[in-house]
Amino acid sequence: HNGKLPLIGVNTFENPEAEERPAGSCILLTRATPEEKQAQLTNLRAFQERNGVQAGEALERLKQVALSGGNIFEELMQTVKVASLGQITGALYEIGGRYRRNM
Repeated sequence: HNGKLPLIGVNTFENPEAEERPAGSCILLTRATPEEKQAQLTNLRAFQERNGVQAGEALERLKQVALSGGNIFEELMQTVKVASLGQITGALYEIGGRYRRNM
C-alpha cells in the first residue's frame, strides 16, 4: 500500500509531464445511469439467449485449444461472436484457474 510495488493502472505508466495533483484530489468519473445499466444487462441476456447453443460449442472449442497449447487468440476471435466476456472468462478459469499474484 505504500506504492513500492508496481501496480498497472495505479502507479505505473503515469504521464511524467502531467501536472502534479494535490494529495486527496480525484478525477471525476462518468457514471452510467440506472437505465443505461439495465439496458446493458437486457442486451447481454438477449445476446446469451440468441447464441445459447453456439456459445456452448464455441466455449468447448476454446477450452480444447487452450488445453492443447493451440492459438487461443485465433479461437477467441470466433468465440466472441457468440459468447460474452463473462462466459469466456468462466470457461478459461475452469481449465486454468485464476491468477493470484504473490505478495
